Amino acid sequence: MFMTIARPAVEPKGPDAVAVPGSPAILELSPRALHARLLENAALRRMRGAERLRSNRLEDADYWLHAAPIAVRKACALREEKSFAPLP
Repeated sequence: MFMTIARPAVEPKGPDAVAVPGSPAILELSPRALHARLLENAALRRMRGAERLRSNRLEDADYWLHAAPIAVRKACALREEKSFAPLP
């Protein structure tokens, strides 16, 4: 069977290649983007831990709930390292 790669219907103009499906990932994140990703990771870990608690899977819940503060600490360390404005 012969397959061809179709080009997207909308071609990007300018540096916004992220909007196009199949575009390469940005390897170098800005410090603010990395900080946001770390905080999102912490929130997802907390949500996963709460879900495991509701499912009565206590060992999994302990893991996820103890992993969440690690991501927050990494975000705080990044904030101090890159000298962002302090959070209120």
